[in-house]
Order: sequence, then C-alpha cells, then structure tokens
Amino acid sequence: MRRKASLILLALAVFFAALSPLMRWYAFPRLAKIPAGQYQDMVLEAKDATLLDYGTMKAKKVDKVTIVQTLKGNVEASERIEKTAGRDVVVWDGLSYVQGPDGKMVSKIPERYIFDAHTQEPVHATGEMVDGDPVKREGIEFKWPFLTEKRDYEYFDAQARITAPIHYEGEQDFRGVNVYYFEQTIPWTKVPFPQIMPVEGITPESVAKTGTTRWYTTVRKFWVEPTTGAPVYGEEIHKEELRGGTLLGGREKVTAFAGHVKMREDYIRSTVDLVKSQRLLVLLMTSYLPWGFLVLGAGLLSLSLYLEARSRRPGDPSPTPTREPEPVGA
Repeated sequence: MRRKASLILLALAVFFAALSPLMRWYAFPRLAKIPAGQYQDMVLEAKDATLLDYGTMKAKKVDKVTIVQTLKGNVEASERIEKTAGRDVVVWDGLSYVQGPDGKMVSKIPERYIFDAHTQEPVHATGEMVDGDPVKREGIEFKWPFLTEKRDYEYFDAQARITAPIHYEGEQDFRGVNVYYFEQTIPWTKVPFPQIMPVEGITPESVAKTGTTRWYTTVRKFWVEPTTGAPVYGEEIHKEELRGGTLLGGREKVTAFAGHVKMREDYIRSTVDLVKSQRLLVLLMTSYLPWGFLVLGAGLLSLSLYLEARSRRPGDPSPTPTREPEPVGA
C-alpha cells in the first residue's frame, strides 16, 4: 500500500515540477496580453504655460493648458487585421485634445496605433496613422513590454513622426511602487501643422503658403512599473514655435506653446491603483505559481521517497509459534 502511494506522489511531483517552467515560459507569453477592447483616458495639465493667441499672433502667459488623452480599443479593426497578420493584434484609436484656460480647443490630434497584444511590437497595417498621415511606427508607444528590462528602448514620437531612443535612467520608488525611470529628448524638429487648426478659416495649406513653419522639442519622462510594463506617471517639458514667413509679421519666431506637462493628481492615484492590481496577475504567472509548483513538486518528491523507503524496510521478526507439549509415552 505504501509503495502504491509513493508512486502516485512521484507522478504528481513530476507533473508539478514540469508545470513550473511551462507556466513561466510557455503559458505566460501566450496568456499575458492587452485586451482588444480596452479603453483608457488620462488628463494632463501644464500650469503657468505660454500659449499663442492666434488673434494677435502673440504669445501670452496662461494659468493652465489641459491635455486630454484617450485610447480606445477598436475590436472590429483588430479582428480584421488578425486574419492576415496571423497573431493577436490590438488597435488603439487615440486622441490628444489640447484646450486653453477658456476651454477652447488648441489642437486635436487623432492617431491609430496597431501593435502585437503580447509583445507590444508595432504591427504595420492599413490605417496606421497620426493626424491622417500614414506612418510606419518602429519601437513602442504608450506602453512598455511585460517584464520591462533595465535598458534603453526605441520610442515613437507622434508629433515628429520619428523613432528615437528612450533611455533607462535608474530604479526608483514611486508612491510605494518600484518603477524604472525612462527619459527621451527630442531636439528641435520641424513638424506638420495639425489638420484641425484652432482658428476657423485657417488650414495647414493656407499657413504653408505664408512660409511659416512649426517646430517642436520635448523632454519626455516616464516612470514604468516593470512587471506590467505600464507607466504609472509621466511628464513632458514641451515647447512649440512658429518660425519665419509672413504670418509672423517679420518676426523670426514666436512661441506657440511652452509648458511643463504633468498628470493630474486624481489620474495619478487611479493609475497607481490599477497598475498594482494588474501587477498581481502578472506575478501569479511569472513568479508565484511557477515557484509554488516547484516547491510543491519538491515536497511531493520527498514524501514519495520517504514512503518508498518505508516500504522497503525489513519488517519485525514473526513470533515463534507456541507448541503444545507432547504426551510422554508409557
């Protein structure tokens, strides 16, 4: 009976020992993915910013500029692209909406971001664009891969339509969450005018005829939770200028927007809470369950060997039977 039990325990030990690496290296890469229908929004603010008054074409100080960013998963588009891509695809329809202190629109930039649901690598397909312009992204945008590494990544800048390194700058604690800090600098670069301008009657084409160009630079900062690859906080030191042309009335350049853009406090709190809950799910597949299965397998193996040893131990000697005394012959 002991030997039968030891064989069952041995089989279970082998099963859990084999399940441990399978959970980490086979199941996790296939199960961990971004949901196709995910929706998220974020509000950022630049206080004491500089903003161009298109009525006077002069820059002025304002109390606050607000940027609302939304990302909406397009399930129908992702399913259509998956048929030819041969892998799980996420399509995010994004919108960056900037408004001044009076609530009026400053700029409105839509974009479509298509990427692999598991690795976050870009997937090139019809419809990939920024503000109506077809683009071919290289590198990541918005989110880092699961299990982010301590290294530089290539990050796509939607304003300039270019990819540039975003540098790993060290490990930090952000409100109780261990994060990796990344920073990217985009030098002054000539960029397109938005398709939708803040003043009625002005179009990118009409501005181009004046010879005026738009330039942009930014220092982009992200604090990324490495297990999920999700940023818990972000900032940008953002500057835009209009240069040359008759639109500026002979001036060489004028500031269109300058400000230190930061996430609003309520969105920081909700993002940190969300990332903490997602982190637990990823850790279950990458650490807790694989190590738990390995420890359980080792324990079952030890118990199996113990029962096997007990079954092979010699038993106690059998008692000598008592013989009845034989009668003495006459």
